[in-house]
Amino acid sequence: MAWVYLVVAGVMEVAWAAAMKYSEGFTRLWPSVATLAFMAGSVVLLSQAMRTLPLGTAYGVWTGIGALGSTLVGIVLLGEPRDPLRLLCIFLIFAGIVGLKLTARS
Repeated sequence: MAWVYLVVAGVMEVAWAAAMKYSEGFTRLWPSVATLAFMAGSVVLLSQAMRTLPLGTAYGVWTGIGALGSTLVGIVLLGEPRDPLRLLCIFLIFAGIVGLKLTARS
């Protein structure tokens, strides 16, 4: 169950980052509320995952999902650059997440 919590926490991290972008510096109410709600949910689920997963694995996968997902949201929804070097870096983050999962003891 810890891995489910961790993946959902990572997805919620992507959601709060996107909501923060749409909050326009916390000047828009509902995107600001969504940002805070997703932040809280993400951290709570991360803490649940850390009950059984090692700190380095859990935190690394959580931040990796957040970085990977936020970058993809930026590319797909916000028209951010998708040049080859950037895509290679996204792949390397993904490889790191998979590596941490494969080497986890719990």
